[in-house]
Amino acid sequence: MHAKANIRNTLVKGDVPVLILSEEEVVSCIDLRELLDALAGGFKALSGGKVVNPARPELDIPNKGYSLAMPAWMEGMHLTVKLVNVFEGNIGQGIPSHLATIHLFDPETGMPVCIMDGTYITAVRTSGSAVLSVRELARRDAKIATVVGAGVQANQHLHLLPLVRDFSEIRVVSKNFSDAQALASQHHGVVAIESVEEAVRSSDVVCLATHSYTEAISANWVRPGTHVSSVGVAPPKGEFPIDLFGRGNLFVETLEAFELAPVGSCELAGRDPKTGTELGQMLLGMRPGRISDQQITMYKAMGIAMEDMVTADLAYRRAVRNGKGRQVSL
Repeated sequence: MHAKANIRNTLVKGDVPVLILSEEEVVSCIDLRELLDALAGGFKALSGGKVVNPARPELDIPNKGYSLAMPAWMEGMHLTVKLVNVFEGNIGQGIPSHLATIHLFDPETGMPVCIMDGTYITAVRTSGSAVLSVRELARRDAKIATVVGAGVQANQHLHLLPLVRDFSEIRVVSKNFSDAQALASQHHGVVAIESVEEAVRSSDVVCLATHSYTEAISANWVRPGTHVSSVGVAPPKGEFPIDLFGRGNLFVETLEAFELAPVGSCELAGRDPKTGTELGQMLLGMRPGRISDQQITMYKAMGIAMEDMVTADLAYRRAVRNGKGRQVSL
């Protein structure tokens, strides 16, 4: 017993090789079509009870921002922990409001394996999940899509939407028309529209991607058969028009979306979770998706660690295959 105690007392970790991936390297290692399929698989695993996805703790920094720790794991993946800091004042300094790193650990030993930038992953997995909802829930004949917003999320939506439907027109609108024009100019074939109402009223797909503290659109602008997604997070009210909930079918990442922030979505707080369907339940065939061309379908995102896990896994595997990044010893 004494000998074993001495061995334990002298154990050291030693130098462990850890792969470091920069933001540029992460971007180069994520294929957007692969991402949509990976997210679909992740949602199926989540609703199938195969993902450990605990509630995220929040650390508040008064008058500055907040920090979230987002862990997740499933068989075949690394232990994944994202640390994301949300500081709205950064935008005025030319810095993204959401800054993140993602840490991968060996599930057999807990040893660190990789540290990668998570800022791009946070943006692309959020928009990717929303556009996945478009792929699975929008009418097959949907021809006109409108993105409301002109920031990071809107930009990512514009990259992803052409991958899921052959839209005849993709529009972008914003409270400042000049911002919409600037974003549209970065994407071939995207049109900036000045009137949000006019754009929404004639759209088959509406993607809300704002940082609005109040409803970004009116529920009565949404015509039958439209799919509406929302990724904006701005408590206490948020961007989604709550009057729309009574007009269609709501889909969420997980029923935890109905819990209070920071776990859930502010627009859904206090609502009956039975009114929502997990995206994974629909993908598994456990619950129906769109059932008619006149049905309004809705997707409200809150952002979950499973999405970070599957996206980081894509980036890590391709980085290893292609010899990206650099090794450091920890």
